[in-house]
Amino acid sequence: MKSALIKDGWTITDDPYRIAYEDSDVFADLRVSKTTPSKFHKVLVIEIKEFTSVSPMNRLEQALGQFQVYRSYLRQVAPNEKLYLAVGRASYEKQFSRKSFQRIVEDYKLSLVVVDIPLEEIFQWIN
Repeated sequence: MKSALIKDGWTITDDPYRIAYEDSDVFADLRVSKTTPSKFHKVLVIEIKEFTSVSPMNRLEQALGQFQVYRSYLRQVAPNEKLYLAVGRASYEKQFSRKSFQRIVEDYKLSLVVVDIPLEEIFQWIN
């Protein structure tokens, strides 16, 4: 994941990224930044998940809970930083093509970055 982001022009600024809100600290996997050609500075927070376990639906439930907590805290402490769930392309094509997964992505407005792990390249950004 890291190599793919770096290849895509992102700089890893935090690994992991501490999100402190009130009396809680949580840790997203990465915080990355990039300056676009038009000089716009973008900052993203990335949570990396695999969906290759025995129960991908259980994995989605866990990831969704984490994602919602992180997004809620980020809205308070860093409202300009967007949260993405990073998944491997193989997992994305196998699991996220399922109607049950698509329903969750749509309902919860999950932003995804899909990475081709063997090629270490970003395959797709989904907002």
